[in-house]
Amino acid sequence: MLVETVFRSEDVPAADRFECYRELMNRAYAPMELSSGHAPDFRAHQRLIGLGAVSVWPGEFEPLLLRRTPKLIRQSDPEVYQLTLVLKGSGKHSLGRQETICDAYEFHSNDSSRPSETRTGQGWTRIIGVEFPKTQLPLPRSRADQVIGRHMSAQDGIGALLAQFLIQLTRDTGQYTPDDGPRLGTVAIDLTAALFSHTFGADTSLAPEAHRRTLTLRIQAFIQQHLHDPALTPRSIAAAHHISLSYLHRLFRQEDATVTSWIRRQRLERARQNLTDPSLRTIPIRTIATRWGFTHSTDFSRAFRTAYGLPPSDYRHQNTRPTA
Repeated sequence: MLVETVFRSEDVPAADRFECYRELMNRAYAPMELSSGHAPDFRAHQRLIGLGAVSVWPGEFEPLLLRRTPKLIRQSDPEVYQLTLVLKGSGKHSLGRQETICDAYEFHSNDSSRPSETRTGQGWTRIIGVEFPKTQLPLPRSRADQVIGRHMSAQDGIGALLAQFLIQLTRDTGQYTPDDGPRLGTVAIDLTAALFSHTFGADTSLAPEAHRRTLTLRIQAFIQQHLHDPALTPRSIAAAHHISLSYLHRLFRQEDATVTSWIRRQRLERARQNLTDPSLRTIPIRTIATRWGFTHSTDFSRAFRTAYGLPPSDYRHQNTRPTA
């Protein structure tokens, strides 16, 4: 499991909740001034996940006002960029004279070296934040600085890819080991760099390794979206991304898998999830196999047994129970 710190307001006496939350925020991130009209009985749930030099912090909380003042910057500046994915709620973010309204499924960005103010809307706000040293971003500092504070969508393109990665990562950290942390941190930074470059309109400013990693992630997302298609092949994937078949295979060698085996693994995992879903227990196994791109039942059964140690029917029987 990844290294993770968890704060739940219900674990703290009501009178102490806001102060404990404020201290947590100031220890974990660049020091800020926090205030809230709900401070007497503040409610929040915050996690802090360490990924090497990168911190990821999913959380939800009642209305807040956060300020990073010139005085605080002079006292302590960790020289970090922050990127926040808003999943629920909205807010107003001011960075110097630049002011933006941030709604659900948008990213807003921040710079610990610049005065800022963030005011969340009424009701609960749910976010996933990412923080990392400026030196880790494989982009010229001048270009990154020009992107900070600008609108970035999380609903399409690279923004959607980064959002999907963060949501999947934070949904269940138990499937990763501590050694995975720095590698996942690198993925987060590379995708952030790609999003910044896209926003700036300068994809070519990405470092070669970051560009390769971003392309690989785009291809993997494309595969996930087309797993149901039996015609999904390495050749069709290469054509869809305007690269050669040999280059596609070189990209996946870095993933310790062939393209074909990676596709099969993803299809089997989707089928396994369906087989363990009680609401789908009446769906025939052959239908589930076809849904995920397996055209021959025998091939599916053989591959499933090799991957999970049991035939699909036995696996389903052991892992589902009738719903009440």
